[in-house]
Amino acid sequence: MAVLAGGAVFVALSACDAPFNLGQPSTRALENGASDSLSAAKSFEISGSYSESGDHWSIDLQVARPASEHMTVSKADVNLEAIIVGNDAYFRGNQFLSQHMGSDTVSRNLVKAAGNAWWKGSADQVPRLTDLTDGAGFRATFLGTAVSQRIDHVTVDGVEAVNLSGPRADVFVAATPPYHLLRVHLKKDVVIDGIVEADFRFGKFDQDFQIAAPKDVIDFSNLSTLPPIYTVLSVSSTQCGSPCVVSAKLKNLGGTRAALGPSTITFTMTNSASGKSVGSCQVQVAPNVGYNATTTVSCPISFDSGSQVSAAVVTAKADNPGGA
Repeated sequence: MAVLAGGAVFVALSACDAPFNLGQPSTRALENGASDSLSAAKSFEISGSYSESGDHWSIDLQVARPASEHMTVSKADVNLEAIIVGNDAYFRGNQFLSQHMGSDTVSRNLVKAAGNAWWKGSADQVPRLTDLTDGAGFRATFLGTAVSQRIDHVTVDGVEAVNLSGPRADVFVAATPPYHLLRVHLKKDVVIDGIVEADFRFGKFDQDFQIAAPKDVIDFSNLSTLPPIYTVLSVSSTQCGSPCVVSAKLKNLGGTRAALGPSTITFTMTNSASGKSVGSCQVQVAPNVGYNATTTVSCPISFDSGSQVSAAVVTAKADNPGGA
């Protein structure tokens, strides 16, 4: 009976964890693996969500050493894509650009002309999540004395993990070597790198993201890199006879970059007495002229049936479709 009882105890102990976390990775090994995930890996990806200034954002960030990043962030009405290569930064996202440009006519024309093309900006405009992407910064912020509790046998997306929990965040580390960082979930009201409510997944370590500077980039400091932006300088009706030919002198505030389509000029003749339109015509601008160059377009106005005009005003409006 004693032998049987001893055997039963042995089987029971075999089915349980060894006491004092024997056989489990040490906390130091887990912390080293987590920080090395960020400092030693050639590349990695962070995806998830966070809040900043009251807005809730989704993010997908690819980091490639030594100094390249590809980031997409979005919220309800805004999508922004960014590529950073060294000290150069490139952006794409018309809604974001529109919200950060003025309401004047020139600014609105620039937004329309840019379309969904890439534009060049400053790398300082890109948020730097240092505490979440740098191994040393991550260790100082979330590990060591910042860990107050260890919880074994948890999972992250099906991977066995250990939760190194502290007042700032729950840090989930893979339970098997090389102990990659898997997830960081900030605690309520904790602010890290200017963001709150962050819940990030980490993965794709040492993959080649092939991050490179985009081609055909708009540089707002050099408007000749933009598609055509024609503005009307003057309108003439001196050749208005039968037919009534009207013309307009135009200036291109942009360049000759390919656009969604040709710019068009719409002429409208308005009865001075009634203020009603009595006729119009439309003409495309072709060929395009370069930055700050001028050109002239003309077309015959078709009068509405039965219109009798003793005095009229002719106006012209440019429509620039902008880039793709």
